[in-house]
Amino acid sequence: MVVGCVQASRECVAVVVSAMTGVTDALQDMAIKAANKDESFMLELKDLEKRHLDAAEELFPPASRDRTLAWVRTTINELEEAMRSIYVLRECSPKTADYILSFGERLSAFLVSNVLSLDSEFIDAREIIVTDDHFGHAIVDLERSRELIRERIGSQKPLAVVTGFIGATLDGRTTTLGRGGSDLTASILGAAIGASEIEIWTDVDGIMTADPRVVPTAFSISHLSYEEAMELSHFGAKILYPPTIQPALLEGIPIRIRNTFNPSFEGSVIDRNARSQLLVTGISSIPEIALLRVQGLGMQGVAGTSKRVFSALANHNINVILITQASSEHTICFSVMPDVAEMARTAIDKEFEHEIKHLLIDPAVVERELSIVSVVGEQMRHLSGLSGRLFSALGANGINVIAIAQGSSELNISVVISRVDRTKALNSVHDAFFLSDHRTAHLFLAGDGQIGQTLIRQIGDGKDSLGERYKLKLQITGLTNTRYMAFNENGLTVERAEHAHEKQPANLERFIDAILALNLPHSVFVDCTASEAVPAWYPKLLDSNISVVTPNKRAITGTFDAYQGLKTVEHRRNVQFHYETCVGAGLPIIGTLNDLVKSGDEIYSVEAVLSGTLSYLFNNYSSDRSFAETVRGAQRLGLTEPDPRDDLSGRDVGRKLLILAREIGCKLELEDVFVEDLVPSACSKAKTVDEFYQLLEEQEGVFAEKLNEALSAGGRLCYVGRVSNCKAEAKLATVLPDHPFFGLSGSDNIISFVTKRYSTRPLVVKGPGAGPEVTAAGVLADIIRVVG
Repeated sequence: MVVGCVQASRECVAVVVSAMTGVTDALQDMAIKAANKDESFMLELKDLEKRHLDAAEELFPPASRDRTLAWVRTTINELEEAMRSIYVLRECSPKTADYILSFGERLSAFLVSNVLSLDSEFIDAREIIVTDDHFGHAIVDLERSRELIRERIGSQKPLAVVTGFIGATLDGRTTTLGRGGSDLTASILGAAIGASEIEIWTDVDGIMTADPRVVPTAFSISHLSYEEAMELSHFGAKILYPPTIQPALLEGIPIRIRNTFNPSFEGSVIDRNARSQLLVTGISSIPEIALLRVQGLGMQGVAGTSKRVFSALANHNINVILITQASSEHTICFSVMPDVAEMARTAIDKEFEHEIKHLLIDPAVVERELSIVSVVGEQMRHLSGLSGRLFSALGANGINVIAIAQGSSELNISVVISRVDRTKALNSVHDAFFLSDHRTAHLFLAGDGQIGQTLIRQIGDGKDSLGERYKLKLQITGLTNTRYMAFNENGLTVERAEHAHEKQPANLERFIDAILALNLPHSVFVDCTASEAVPAWYPKLLDSNISVVTPNKRAITGTFDAYQGLKTVEHRRNVQFHYETCVGAGLPIIGTLNDLVKSGDEIYSVEAVLSGTLSYLFNNYSSDRSFAETVRGAQRLGLTEPDPRDDLSGRDVGRKLLILAREIGCKLELEDVFVEDLVPSACSKAKTVDEFYQLLEEQEGVFAEKLNEALSAGGRLCYVGRVSNCKAEAKLATVLPDHPFFGLSGSDNIISFVTKRYSTRPLVVKGPGAGPEVTAAGVLADIIRVVG
């Protein structure tokens, strides 16, 4: 239950009590059932009686229990009589509903009053809060109520326990002040008796920078102004009932929001002055609204159109939450709660019936499934660039803004977005304003083989460094392999995923759908597989503003149209697609090439050794041992595929050349790349690897002849790929001592860019081009580029 404490002095304290948790909803449900002739309302009534009697049994010693129990039973009997009347009449009017709902506060406050002390006085607020007859959301007559409150509070006993939420008309009919009305009751009492402070006790540590149920990084605001509090509460902050602020504001009484479950915490103070040093004070949201759009050429330059729109809505008691109008006067948009959207549309269409008939104005359009996100703060009016930060945060996460509103006071900026993006928007905007130097990236990993497991280990090993140096947290939120898939918003490791309770059988489509359903900010899909099936989902992910990082060459070496389609989606959705490790593992090859192209350089040619296996083979092949022995040695070191013919075929080099050619701008298909297959035709027919080696020994003369030719020319053998004039080829070649590749050693890769700027001396990138460590490191670097 919510308790509001109003303290004027040590001699006079008023405590405002609301119903027990869930009781108001239960009373409403019972009334509906009774009106529908559903006799189960009696079972709920018995449960309600038992709950309060059990509370009395537990709270009071036997000597003082009987009086309280008798009062509870008598009050429940009154409630039962009212319910039976509803049952007989088959009707529950707003007036009757208010009377029914009043029982929650009356029962709760009576129990609290008797528990506190003999010096407390139980006061039914219907005796001191005077309202109009707008049942369900009555308006308080502050002047009349103030007089009654001052006469009653503190006149008999120093401690008054008052029912929240309810009041009464002048002729004694019970009313309610709207959900959350107990806060308002406390504020009215505090203003009437000149309290030094009004305390609202709830279940969180004061007013938070955002809803902590949606934004886990939200934190308490120590001070905020009345205006900031009103803006936050208007746009969805549920901690404080919006009308609560006005009575306190008029009297200049501070309101303190405190946590019942953490009484030592000082809470949030609302007063005349904003004291926050933050860029904004808080972010709030209305989860579901409807947006109505009125437009037409007949609105331009016509005075009184806006007045007619909002008068039509006012005549139907429809509250408008947000308004925005195009400067051309061609369109007016406004938001309302979804349950009155159709009523609003009908009211507008009826008001403009003549203009609609003559095609001057279009019928009103309703858009549903929308939310409002508002950024609030007194400091906003003094700082530039806040709007840019807001829209950058939204845009970076693919959140489309449907409508914008900013008051002339510059106290808030509100945006209307799709409801499905609300959680992502709140977290993105909160990070941008309150944790601007900290970011959490949610990684969804496909494949936990050598590269995937190494990547996870590197992320774990670099956690502290990333946090301290880059203010970045990388978190594996989802993981899938060929066996299972698992999700955890607090992060996974391979071991945790393996033993996760929520682990499910692997299903790639469901895995992708789950990523989209989570809709988390800074989401990155990381494909560490060699699968053809996984890249088929890249377009859907990119189109949903999920960035993709991969060492998998399948997607970008497919058809040119498919490749171009991915690039188009990447640019259209302003999302990132990185595949640096598809060529040269951790070497900065694609990034370097792209930088050259973007900066306006002209690429004359690209020449490269792009296979770590082939690099090792021809760096170690000599007249001292056969080529077959050299291949066996490479396989023992783990440098070849299980079947070395896959490496010797040169197909992987061909795919890498195709990627480079496309990055330059060449419209090539894989079959356009010439690749020299180093597997002699006699060896290609071998049924086993052992048989292949036997046949390869028999072909030693072929390789020895090529080696001797290279040595005779003073050079050495290299398997070189080349792209020039949009022609790509890969073949075994002799390189001379003046060539950049002559000094290549080990299994290193090397690439040479000859461009307009680097025409006399090519730009060369050299280093390890294979292995899980360097490949995973390259993937990690791509991830940091996406979210850094």
